[in-house]
Amino acid sequence: MSMLIPPPLSLYVHLPWCVRKCPYCDFNSHEFKGGTPPFDAYVDALLADLDQDLPLVWGRTVHSVFFGGGTPSLFPADAIERLLQGASSRLRFAPQAEITLETNPGTAEHGRFEDYRRAGVNRISFGVQTFDDATLKKLGRIHDSAQAAAAIELARHAGFDNFNLDLMYALPDQTLAMAEDDVIRAIELAPTHISHYQLTLEPNTVFAARPPTGIPDDDLAWDMQERCQALLADAGYAQYEVSAYARAGRQCAHNLNYWRFGDYLGIGAGAHGKLTLGSEQTILRRWKSKHPVAWLAGAGTPAGIGGDERITPARRPFEFMLNALRLVDGFALSGFEATTGLKSTVIDAPLAVAIDRGWLQREGDRIVPTELGRRFTNDVVALFLED
Repeated sequence: MSMLIPPPLSLYVHLPWCVRKCPYCDFNSHEFKGGTPPFDAYVDALLADLDQDLPLVWGRTVHSVFFGGGTPSLFPADAIERLLQGASSRLRFAPQAEITLETNPGTAEHGRFEDYRRAGVNRISFGVQTFDDATLKKLGRIHDSAQAAAAIELARHAGFDNFNLDLMYALPDQTLAMAEDDVIRAIELAPTHISHYQLTLEPNTVFAARPPTGIPDDDLAWDMQERCQALLADAGYAQYEVSAYARAGRQCAHNLNYWRFGDYLGIGAGAHGKLTLGSEQTILRRWKSKHPVAWLAGAGTPAGIGGDERITPARRPFEFMLNALRLVDGFALSGFEATTGLKSTVIDAPLAVAIDRGWLQREGDRIVPTELGRRFTNDVVALFLED
């Protein structure tokens, strides 16, 4: 064992409602049917939830906040502002902390972005997915390509100079040329960050139960990934994670903290958190009740907690690698020791196997995935599973 040192801390806020559930979505999102979601009651519950978790993070600084969903942009700016004011009165926020709001282009309205900016949001993440209107319909999205471009310009006009576009590839009936066109059109909109990830048919989704026709095969999906990576690189977007590309200095701080095995508080229906408890020399995972109605009824009490789990020392290498090996520049062995509380010698054997297979390479104190290793990330990570 080594000394567990609490890593940087982030705050994740889950806002669960959406206009329409997408058939590929496996997130904890719920269509709200009839009337308006209870925004004020939900913010009250979020603050109660936060109060319950505060003793786990006394004295620590929050370096990033992320509003995920669902569709966070359904929430009015005054609700977002009240949550941020309440959270910053309970926790120390780092100067210039990154505060991201996920946004569906179909819910963007003139004036909202100015209000979100005044509320404290300084980064927007747009769920564009594709610029092909026919494909957007197949994906169940509520926006079209014109609305996506218009929403991005509204955000820029409101003063946002840091925003991400989510794009998917290997979509139903998508050709290589269509995938390339999506990336080209995204680059023309000049975001600071692009997330580019493959459509997967996740369990318990509509697409898993009734798969759409025309899903590209593995070879075509790989061609799409390679070609789009080249287009992004040529345009100045450096890949720093399996599906994340950014302009210099514009990597997503919140997601980087996840991938570096950092700590995060999770508040809201179904939110997950991971916290290093220095006094106990243990790592706690906590998740909240999943359904919004049940969570609202129990928020701030033990009834709102879905469960707690201590990550055993034997499982920590796998949990660490599940995140860190997604990063192009890998991880430092000293960082592994600090965030897992284990000597790096405990991973000597699986590291040797991965290096021998050409999946990883050692560069001084750093372990870095090779290009081959990035293609087989799941296989590399599996080497670190406890026996």
